[in-house]
Amino acid sequence: MTSPSATEAFPPLHELFVRRAFDGVGFSPSVANAYRALLRDAHRSLDDAGVPADNRRTWILPGRIEVLGKHVDYAGGRSLLCTAERGIVLVARRRDDRVAVLRDARRREAVTIAFDAPARGPSPWAVYPRTVLRRLVSNFGSAVRGADIGLASNLPSAAGVSSSSALTVGLTLAFTALSDLAELPAWRTTIVDRTALAGYIGALENGTDFGALAGERGVGTMGGAQDQTAILCSEPGRLEMFRWAPVTYERSVPWQSDYAFVIGVSGVTAAKSGAAKDRYNRAARTAHRLVDSWNRHGGAAASTPARTLREAFEAAAGGGVTRVPSVLVDAARAGADHEFTAHDLVARLEQFFEETFVIVPRAADALAAGDVAAFGSLVDRSQGGAERALENQIAETVHLARYARDLGARAASAFGAGFGGSVWAMVPTGDAERFAARWRERYLRTHGQASHRAQFFTTQPTAPALEVLDADAATGRSTG
Repeated sequence: MTSPSATEAFPPLHELFVRRAFDGVGFSPSVANAYRALLRDAHRSLDDAGVPADNRRTWILPGRIEVLGKHVDYAGGRSLLCTAERGIVLVARRRDDRVAVLRDARRREAVTIAFDAPARGPSPWAVYPRTVLRRLVSNFGSAVRGADIGLASNLPSAAGVSSSSALTVGLTLAFTALSDLAELPAWRTTIVDRTALAGYIGALENGTDFGALAGERGVGTMGGAQDQTAILCSEPGRLEMFRWAPVTYERSVPWQSDYAFVIGVSGVTAAKSGAAKDRYNRAARTAHRLVDSWNRHGGAAASTPARTLREAFEAAAGGGVTRVPSVLVDAARAGADHEFTAHDLVARLEQFFEETFVIVPRAADALAAGDVAAFGSLVDRSQGGAERALENQIAETVHLARYARDLGARAASAFGAGFGGSVWAMVPTGDAERFAARWRERYLRTHGQASHRAQFFTTQPTAPALEVLDADAATGRSTG
């Protein structure tokens, strides 16, 4: 992709919203054309419903790549993140009633949500707009206005690239803008910058309180704010390192410009619902159990209760964390029961330590130094930890990562919640398309049943979520 010039640099994180002319974002021609097609589809869905063309506002919401930081955000760990060059576009126009109508141009489905009526409708994705509206109305009351919204996406759904969080971010941005919520005192005293906005939308999804803004029931998963932060706070051509609970920016490192990400979508659905939601939440509960065990069994060192697993590590280590403290291991074993064995808990401790205190910071150092080999070795350690301790890998994602390395990828890792989903591979840009074809061929020889859902595509780290200021011009539309 072409990075924006210095004069077009993206705003610092203390600015709440990113707004750009379409041609100022820095999209490559192919990515720009793909987004123009999505914009046309989203507008057409509103046109076909008779929604007036004037006063529409438009957002682009990218998917995200969790480069490193597996299952650590809800436990206060560290992650290395970027956005992808595929995403969702959302076109919205304010209504004068308390009704939201969402039209998905690609699915050809519509969802109508009356603010003051019980939830209705079978569409699985409707849980996200309903969750957004419940929380916004709970926190900001009658200031929340209705909207007609058209959307279109080229993100694979339920594939680990955060299509659901991209939608949640987009809907929050749209209702906030159409209702002027950022001008309200309750917003201005709590959501003070873009990292806080990411934390709030993370809390919106998981149902927890955010400062003075009380929680609602969320979407039923016990996640953190990693996905929302990546989508809102990334920079083109860079990987961002954040610490969690609360969202805290730590550093930014340049992505090696002569390398691309190739994404292999396994074809195994990674939806956070049903049994998959239960398995995802078990991984989160393991971390929470470790915190509870430390608070109960950590002795004098736990006299100040820890809220996150990172805080438990820091308390147990009495300063800088350089290894897994034995006193924390003892506390973990003391917390074992029929649901979580001592082996489960200690393995999770070791995975969290490796990911948070070793792999993520050292991988950022390696990339900053241009040491691709060291970066690849650290990524292999992260993938191994997920396979051993998180229990969130399946044969398809394990094989995708191994095949990628066998075929010459400099690094490769599964990412996202797991239990399906995708794998990223770091490949020289000039070889990316050929690599993707070979990777797909090898994968489908073993997992041919996934052929109807598996996808392989290339991307670079790209822009964060943004409002497009000249969307009509970008698509050649006229509102006159």
